[in-house]
Amino acid sequence: MVTVTPIQPAVVLVDDEQDILFSYEVMLQGAAIDNVLTCSDSRNLLPLLAEKEAGVVILDLQMPHISGTELLAEITANYPQVPVIIVTAANQLETAVACMKAGAFDYQVKPVEINRLVAGVRKALEMNSLRREISSLRESLLTGRVRNLDAFAAILTRNPKMQSVFSYLEAIAVTDQPVLITGETGVGKELVARAIHMISGVAGEFVAINSAGLDDLMFADTLFGHRKGAFTGAGETREGMVARAAGGTLFLDEIGDLSTTSQIKLLRLLQEREYHPLGADRPIASRARIVVATNQNLECLITGGAFRKDLYYRICAHQVEIPPLRDRREDIPLLLEVFLDEAAQALRKEKPSYRPELLSHLSVYRFPGNVRELKAMVFDAVTRHSGGNLTPAAFQKTIGAKLTSPSSDTAPSGVPVRDFAVTGRFPTLKEMDQYLIDEALNHAKGNQGAAAALLGLTRQALNKRLCRK
Repeated sequence: MVTVTPIQPAVVLVDDEQDILFSYEVMLQGAAIDNVLTCSDSRNLLPLLAEKEAGVVILDLQMPHISGTELLAEITANYPQVPVIIVTAANQLETAVACMKAGAFDYQVKPVEINRLVAGVRKALEMNSLRREISSLRESLLTGRVRNLDAFAAILTRNPKMQSVFSYLEAIAVTDQPVLITGETGVGKELVARAIHMISGVAGEFVAINSAGLDDLMFADTLFGHRKGAFTGAGETREGMVARAAGGTLFLDEIGDLSTTSQIKLLRLLQEREYHPLGADRPIASRARIVVATNQNLECLITGGAFRKDLYYRICAHQVEIPPLRDRREDIPLLLEVFLDEAAQALRKEKPSYRPELLSHLSVYRFPGNVRELKAMVFDAVTRHSGGNLTPAAFQKTIGAKLTSPSSDTAPSGVPVRDFAVTGRFPTLKEMDQYLIDEALNHAKGNQGAAAALLGLTRQALNKRLCRK
């Protein structure tokens, strides 16, 4: 079962005046801070904190029964991870200094300014989020355990690097900060984004958009929506994907392909947490968490002027890189079995069996298209398969032309092959035979079965040649 944690812990408002509680709640909800709890009796605060997870407490000082000063001392002692913002009518320097020394995160004087209160709450929530993230990372490092196995069920792996990625994702899923997922085409970046969404426990939808090929108008219309009459052809009001992902996750793939103008629009969404639908006068608060992905090197794009540095710093609050399939070859047998099952079911065929030589053959291929390419290759092979064992020949059309060929510039002795003609000494068959065997073993990282597949020999034939060395 998946263990979920809400992305945004509660903002707890504590004041004995109901009107003030109501106004604060409206202010925060208007800024897309929805998880708000109110407490008008100071005696109920500590039991509330024991029952609910609080991200920040907004606390009045002058209250009947238990004063804010006493509650501040209790919170900092028993809930040190929860920031406390003091909001009081006492505009006294000594009181403010005393509260800050006692552990208050911020001190604001009534009547509070909306922008200042919202900014203070957001900073406090970020502080709380960072503390929870550090705690989660510490637990992952100490236990080495992945808790949310169901969330990662779609990502088939037994690779240690991927397990580390899972632990990191569990730690950052509790925050509402943007996440940048990098990796080559076909490694499963969207699956990772979906896992983040699932672990976070949010109630909203997972909404995915491929940014590649979207011009500025289409990008803005897709994300933010439009009002009726905003542009030619806008006959009806339409909400955008940000609104659809409210309370959930908005996943933007191929973020490196955005134009500079679209990057500015995305930057404003991340900075201000609000957006303007096309044709609208008033901004709307964003309630979606943003996860982005790219197969490009954004730092290189920044150097070339194609990607904004300020946007990069916004989206890389948390960054995770998915290793390519060639760096997790132990996953190939697992993926092959699953894809054979899927292909057989989809094509209504019996699942074909295969000999170990097929795995040896696949293990030396670099898979530029990664997991997606392997899946396509398996489906193609099963489609053309007519009976018997599935052999390397079924993949030869794709793999054979793309295998990294041995270098033509060096010979076993270290003398360039071209120099044989220059020096007048032609290589013997024995020398070339040894050269090809050495190169095949090098490419196969010592795996004799894989090297034999590269040379077109059986494993036994290769063993005999190695014994004659």
